[in-house]
Amino acid sequence: MSTPIDQEIQDKLDAATFRRLLKHLDDNKEVQNIDLMILANFCRNCLGKWYKAAADDLNIEVSDNEAREHIYGMPYSEWKEKHQQPATPEQMAAFEAKQKK
Repeated sequence: MSTPIDQEIQDKLDAATFRRLLKHLDDNKEVQNIDLMILANFCRNCLGKWYKAAADDLNIEVSDNEAREHIYGMPYSEWKEKHQQPATPEQMAAFEAKQKK
């Protein structure tokens, strides 16, 4: 029989799932943000914006940079320098085609 899921348990499950998603993205840094945007219409930057919006909704002061650093696990500028590759013409074409849909 399944365990009844109240809001507290749901919040714990959601938080654990989110932490797992962040770890998965961290373990797969070769997956570029543009690839995520093409395939799923969101990227690490989107997650940072959503994190910041959630903080704002709860009246918790979190800067855009702090939210992004939480998602990337390091300052965004450092992540870009270490892991972000220039978008290929093929990626840009796929991204633009996705935007038109």
